[in-house]
Amino acid sequence: MQHDTYDDDYIADILRSVRTVAILGASAKEIRPSYFVAKYMLDKGYEVIPVNPGQAGKTILGQPVFASLADIAVPIDMVDIFRPSSAVPAIAGEILALAPLPRVVWMQLTVRDDASAARLEAAGVKVVMNRCPKIEYARLSGEIGWNGVNSRVISSRKPILRQGFQSFGLRQGTARKD
Repeated sequence: MQHDTYDDDYIADILRSVRTVAILGASAKEIRPSYFVAKYMLDKGYEVIPVNPGQAGKTILGQPVFASLADIAVPIDMVDIFRPSSAVPAIAGEILALAPLPRVVWMQLTVRDDASAARLEAAGVKVVMNRCPKIEYARLSGEIGWNGVNSRVISSRKPILRQGFQSFGLRQGTARKD
């Protein structure tokens, strides 16, 4: 697969179909991108599993943190990688050793390794590189469009703001009710 651009349907299908997301490189620091991606994904109804050896045994956003992907006892639908591109070949090896394999490996903004993507895809795993699921979800659902960010959708409609949690999303009706 060519990874310079992605069809919106490809991204939307992934975000609609996955439920369990392991965030590799999750941080307990509220100012880190991995923290607010985890928070956003939890708020959208995904099961988020933080993976960080330095935080193993603790919790991030109320979720238990694991030292490695192999330590997770439930099947993982998607692995979201918050590690440098140079770490991806070894991570791909860890992912390919999982049973069952995750359906998707998502590499965050600036993270790309074409050789690892080819290995994962040869094993039947979908790959997204140099993208953020939080940004893609918000863009495709129209949530960032009404905040003034270019969503490639022209509309004069303002969102209807209601009490409580707001979701204009791809997964309406699956948001957590905390």
